[in-house]
This record gives sequence, C-alpha cells and structure tokens, in this order.
Amino acid sequence: MLGIMLAGVTTLNAQNAMKTNQQKTNKVVHPEWTKNSNIYEVNIRQFTKEGNFKAFAKHMDRLHKMGVDILWFMPINPIGVKNRKGTLGSYYSISDYTAVNPEFGTIDDFKDVVNKAHALGMHVIIDWVANHSAWDNPWAQAHPEWYKLDSVGNFIAPFDWTDVIALNYKNKDMRKAMIEAMQYWVKECNIDGFRCDVAEMVPVDFWNEARAELDKTKAVFMLAEAEVPVHHKKAFDMSYAWELHHIMNKVAQGKEGVHDIDKYLLKQDTLFKPDDYRMIFIDNHDENSWNGTIEKRMGTAAPAFAVLSTTLPGMLLLYNGQEAGLNKSLAFFEKDEINWGNYPLQGFYTSLLKLKTDNKALWNGNYGGKYNKMLTDKTNSIIAFNRKKENNNVIVIANLSKEALETVVDFKGNEGNYTEWFTSEKSSLKGKITIKLKAWEYKVYVK
Repeated sequence: MLGIMLAGVTTLNAQNAMKTNQQKTNKVVHPEWTKNSNIYEVNIRQFTKEGNFKAFAKHMDRLHKMGVDILWFMPINPIGVKNRKGTLGSYYSISDYTAVNPEFGTIDDFKDVVNKAHALGMHVIIDWVANHSAWDNPWAQAHPEWYKLDSVGNFIAPFDWTDVIALNYKNKDMRKAMIEAMQYWVKECNIDGFRCDVAEMVPVDFWNEARAELDKTKAVFMLAEAEVPVHHKKAFDMSYAWELHHIMNKVAQGKEGVHDIDKYLLKQDTLFKPDDYRMIFIDNHDENSWNGTIEKRMGTAAPAFAVLSTTLPGMLLLYNGQEAGLNKSLAFFEKDEINWGNYPLQGFYTSLLKLKTDNKALWNGNYGGKYNKMLTDKTNSIIAFNRKKENNNVIVIANLSKEALETVVDFKGNEGNYTEWFTSEKSSLKGKITIKLKAWEYKVYVK
C-alpha cells in the first residue's frame, strides 16, 4: 500500500511540475512518458469478429509484447442515424459526446480496457470530433445556435460530409460544453489524451483553451490531425507528417526520389521546432479506406519506408492490421473484419518498435538526436543519415529505388564499431565504404 501511495505522490508531483513548467514557458510540455513512445491506431469495429472492447482486450497482451505504447481508439461514441452513410455509419458522426457506441460495449467495458492498458504500461487516447456532430445529436435540438446556419437558418454540412453538421465556435456556451465533454473522458475513464479530428477546421484558440483546462485534471497528450506549426505552441504535442507520407508513396511509385525527401526535411526545419512531435506512418484509416492498401501504394518498397518511419525524427504510427500484412481496404461504413492470419509481419514490427525504444538517438523531439545527412554518390536513390544522442548513434542507409545499387558512403564523423540491427552483423565503419544494396534494401547500424 505504501508503495502505491508513494507512486501516486510521485505521479502527482510530476504532473504538477509539468503544469507549472507549461505555465512558465507558455508552450506545450510533453508528458515524460511520450519520450520514446510509438502509437497504434485501433478500429474497434473491424478489429475482431465481435467488434467490441471485450474482444479487443484479448489482443492487448500481444500488442504489449509487440512493443506498442499508445493505443489510439477511433471514435468510440454513438453514431448518428439521421442521414447516416452506409449501414453502420461513420465513426465521425457523433450523436452523443459523453456516451459509448453500444455496438462496442459499455462504459465499464471501455474502462476495463483503459485500466488494462495502464497495468501493461501502455497509454490510451481517443479520437475527438470537435468540428461537427451528427444531425441527431441532442445539441442540435436543444441549442441550434451552437451550429453554423445558412441564411435561412438551416444546418450546414461541411464539404460533402452530409451525415454531419458544422459546429459554431463563435458560441462560448458550445465551447464550454465541448471542453466539459472532453473532461468527462479524462475524469471518468482516466484516458491519457485525444487525437483531434480535422483539427485545422477548429479555431486554434479553442484548442489552446481546451489543453489548458484538460491539463488541470491530468497531463494529457494531444495529437492534431493537421500539419500546422501554431498548433504546437500551446495545444498539441504532435501533428501529422502528411506531406512526408505522400512523398514516400510517390518515391515508392518511382515518381519522386530522395531529393524530394531532402527538400521536405529542410522545409520542416524552418516550419517546426525540434521539440514538435511529428507522426510518421505508411498507413492509417484514411489512407487504407480511401487511397488503398500499403501493398497498392508502396508494393515491395513498404518495409524500407516502415524503417524510415521509425528512424526519421518523429513518432511512428502503426494502423491495426499492419502486423498481419493487411491487404484490403477496410469498408468505412460497414462491418469488414481484419483478417489476422498468423501475423506474418509481427516480428518485423516488433523489431522496429524495439529499435525505437532502445535507442535514445531515435527518441521523440528533443529527447532524441538530430537528423544528419551523410554523403553518398547516389544522392537521389540512396538515403543515408545518422542520429546521435549522448553515446548512442544510429546510422540508416536505404536504397529507395527498384534497382540494385552499389554506393559509396562516407562515414567521416561516425567512425566506430556498429551492429546491424536486423542481422546482428558486426561492422567497423570508417572513411568511405562501398555498400551493395538490393532494390529497396536498408541497413540500420547501431552503436
């Protein structure tokens, strides 16, 4: 009991120190547990045959052994019926902000998942849809002024999202209610933060206010589905590296090359601060459902880009099913279960997550090392870089082309004895060395 009490006091002191620091610096201070975390997106509807929390919970020990840190649950709220798309509707059409979708189970079932995650040392964030709600959300009847209205007083659907209606952030009462709804999940279920849908469509000052209020209860982790530097100042820990993802797809398809990745990285250095977490991925629910599978977009290049997603500055995201080689686009408005098979890629992703966790050079933000480009003679086909933190150095060399290549890499400034992560082969690296790489082959050297 004393140990539990001391642990609670330590956690409370750490959270209070973080809040005080955040107030002094007037910027986001990341929860300490995020320093070497990865994130895993969970689509409860499609995860199991049952499509509920209890069935998902049976996978949690496997995910823990795989090395998963943060579980991001796609929206768990009830889905609107009015103007619903498809049979089951979109997860992002919220009919009640403080309730659980009965298809997924009960609030107690969700609490059990959160408690189990915490017991395993994992953290939980939930998807939050603040820009719009379902047509039949009680707010629409009780407070139509909380919504955007056209010139004759009709609700407005954003874009072609005809199953939802846009909220009005000029209304202070709606803002207060939205923050209170977010607080509900932190207080009632002890979740650790939020992934905020289409965050750029909601005013930044709302997110700033919401983060400040949430941190009064618990130091939360906030992910913006956006790519906006100002989000990182007061509201969000992490944003999407969407542009990099699209570049990786194009490189895999032979439409772009390493030069385009170099340009991207240089541009990001001017837009974002070193401690702004960026989320890097080769798949997520949007890409999978709307733009095709990893196999369709990247083919045999996918493992190389999974390695880059782990080793470039940023936090690695895995979408559920990647470890099973998910080879179909999951239906968005219907039941479409993941075929898990025998988890053919689980060993590969377990190795990647361990690479990230065990090497300080690859940790997130300022916890990790800076990206340093290394010289090669195949500048648009071979990417070579290192990241160093304290006495840990990681060197990545990858052939981002469909042709086998021989390249000369200059290891000046990175001399030493290394172990190649995937083969455990020992190497003494110094000076200029000729390296042969098959199409899309990669090597990761660790010291």
